[in-house]
Amino acid sequence: MISRRRAVAGVVAVVGLASLGAPLLGWAQGRFGEPVSYAPNVPYDGRYTYARIRYEPPEFGGFGGGFRRDVKWDHDYPRSDHHFPKIIQEITTVNTRTESSNIFTLDDPELMKFPVAYLCEAGFWRPTDAEVVGMRNYLLKGGFIIFDDFARNDWGNFVQQMRRVFPDLQPMRLTPEDKVFDAFFRITSLDYVHPYYGAPSEFWGFYENNDRNGRLMAAVNYNNDISEYWEFSDEGFYPIKETNEAYKLGVNYLIYALTR
Repeated sequence: MISRRRAVAGVVAVVGLASLGAPLLGWAQGRFGEPVSYAPNVPYDGRYTYARIRYEPPEFGGFGGGFRRDVKWDHDYPRSDHHFPKIIQEITTVNTRTESSNIFTLDDPELMKFPVAYLCEAGFWRPTDAEVVGMRNYLLKGGFIIFDDFARNDWGNFVQQMRRVFPDLQPMRLTPEDKVFDAFFRITSLDYVHPYYGAPSEFWGFYENNDRNGRLMAAVNYNNDISEYWEFSDEGFYPIKETNEAYKLGVNYLIYALTR
């Protein structure tokens, strides 16, 4: 049984509030010469565990100078990967692992044990042939992928790669009438903007067999970065309302995927 609650005000208080300056320091860690340390994966134990998709980064460095290589797929790691499950644990009855998260490539057989996965910076995502097959199998067997953290000119590459996965599927523009937006919270408006570009967000989806009444296999947050809000939800960097809205989207995606 999943507990459904309409009220979201104050959700981010679960994670706590801290100082305004901290998010900039948090962003700097791993971006300015300090390598990111990836925790080892934990075995499947039946609990919801945050699963992040790793892919080979593009062949260029970071921003120059002493910056580390910007590998793209790890943006907002590990803070967003730990904060989001805490929200799931707090407001739903989903049995959730909060102390750790996992990282997989799309062709890793272990990914099949984890029903929801997160992939960021799809403008730089260029899966291998084996990863294309792995993603196709994952989605057709009931998996669900959240695409996030990409904007502006990234759309072309994303669509090109998705055509390799499903040549016959078309991305469909989502509206508040799509069932995913009534899976837990009733989301009545999709008037979001990117947290730092300010561009209006667009929400797209890939439905099995192009059937809008069927199963949504992937949710696409274009011109948005909801995990950015998750990452800094304990810092007070973004307004609570905007952070709450980002959590509402993530909660709905997860509950939809677990109950369809």
